[in-house]
Amino acid sequence: MEAVHQVGNWKRGDEPIGLLKYQAPFGSNPRHAYRHCNTLTFPIWDYDYVQSLRDDFVQDESYNERASKLQEEVRMMLGNMVDYLEKLELIDTLQKLGLSYHFQSEINNTLKNISTDRTGTVAWKKDNLYATALEFRLLRQHGYKVDQDVFTCFMDDVGNIKSSLNQDFKGLLNLYEASYLLLEGETMLENARELAAKLLKQYLKENNGDQYLRMLVDHAFELPLHWRMARLEARWFIDVYEKNKDKNPIILELAILDYNIVQSMHLEDFKYASTWWKELGLGERLSFARDRLMSNFLWGVGMIILPQDRKRRRNQTKLNSLLTCIDDVYDVYGTLDELELFTDVLERWDINAIQRLPNYMKIYYLALDNFVNEMAFDILKEQGINVIPFLKKLWTDLCKAYLLEAKWYYSGYTPTLQEYMDNGWISVTGPAMLGHSYLATDHITEEGLHNIQEYYPDIIYQANIIVRLVNDLATSSYELKRGDVPKSILCYMNESGASEEEAREHMWKLIDAAWKKMNEDQMTISPLPRKFIEMAMNHARVALMIYQKDDGFGIEDNEIKDKVLSLFVHPIVLPK
Repeated sequence: MEAVHQVGNWKRGDEPIGLLKYQAPFGSNPRHAYRHCNTLTFPIWDYDYVQSLRDDFVQDESYNERASKLQEEVRMMLGNMVDYLEKLELIDTLQKLGLSYHFQSEINNTLKNISTDRTGTVAWKKDNLYATALEFRLLRQHGYKVDQDVFTCFMDDVGNIKSSLNQDFKGLLNLYEASYLLLEGETMLENARELAAKLLKQYLKENNGDQYLRMLVDHAFELPLHWRMARLEARWFIDVYEKNKDKNPIILELAILDYNIVQSMHLEDFKYASTWWKELGLGERLSFARDRLMSNFLWGVGMIILPQDRKRRRNQTKLNSLLTCIDDVYDVYGTLDELELFTDVLERWDINAIQRLPNYMKIYYLALDNFVNEMAFDILKEQGINVIPFLKKLWTDLCKAYLLEAKWYYSGYTPTLQEYMDNGWISVTGPAMLGHSYLATDHITEEGLHNIQEYYPDIIYQANIIVRLVNDLATSSYELKRGDVPKSILCYMNESGASEEEAREHMWKLIDAAWKKMNEDQMTISPLPRKFIEMAMNHARVALMIYQKDDGFGIEDNEIKDKVLSLFVHPIVLPK
């Protein structure tokens, strides 16, 4: 097994970036009335600029008419295919291009039939690593249980990939991608990933072969498909698919049309969010806070991927913006006395108690109260369920977690890694985000509310372990300079005596473990709707994208800006 295994643009053997040594800011006076220095950056998305952008693909009905016609042609392709492998390849292509939501019924039926008749489909996969890995990945991705033993026939007596497969780079790539859907204890599949990675890296060094396949291998080493944000993957894959000599021109045209139509829908929604944010006025009233409306909108697009779920994404953007503000209240601006007072007022959720708060906290509290009541009103009207106690609990838990970190900061306390993570998976805002997302599923039940309210389900915990750790891997140095509580890396170094390199390696092991557990949750019958399970996994995927190279949320750099432009502003040119 290699000592260095690349995941994303992080390497587990990277040179340390040199974290600052954490020092208590105020010694023995934990209630020192001090505000952190504000080193936060300004937004790059001007309101007037956003409102000036064109969304032609929603306005022109001819695009939708053409897309509908192409959808029917693709639906006929799926229906007429007899060969199992061809069907799986088409499903895989449609997923990567962001088109699968149009054909979900057909895809579900196909995979159900393949899963039910797996004994009768052995012949077409025999000695075919590519077919076996593709089937394994797609079935597990859709919640079907498939044993890792399907790969036993491709391994030799000592556990290595058979030498006859060393040049089967298409099969090895699909084995590598499939391995990211592994579960706890599946050591054979984990070992197969490392072996496939070695052979694929050698393939890249040789600098020959199919250019299309090389692009796919490079992309997989940057970040595995299972960990990627679907909408960004669609944008990348459209360009790559166009270079594939075996591409289907009907599917390519549909992918481009659909991408541009959905892009225009997203742009309309962002204009709505931009107007809401301007009218709300929190950006001006809380000038110390990050104005990250675009990043907050991007996170919503990554979590809630169905184009038709527009109202849910709009609410998610509002929520994310309010979360960003309160995060900066606790992390950047509030004194400890103010934070304790605000947490107490929030826990009581008494509008009359806000008279005790400073003005900037009064304004924020009223904005939050209005948001919660508006959401609760809509759900009560549409589904007859009162979710106000549920929402209050989400916000109270979050602010208590923030307050604990503030107390650590003011006292100069460095927690153990376990202490930090027990609190940090909540303070990263994910339980609040996912709790609200549950309300966006249209499958709200009293049982579901109770389960989330009383003990956050494992899928919420694991997703936020990932978000917390990838956030820390990207932001630790910057946040310590700004003045913040020690993050997971420093907690582990302080507790264990590990080097920074070793600490980062340990964080990646924890991320791997969390993904394995989420994969298990994806295949386990749950009282929570499947749509919610997918949103939780998407939450982790967005974090991996945002923090892949740097703090892409706190510091909106050119790379994030380019991604945003490709997602929401620049349409793809249609083929002539």
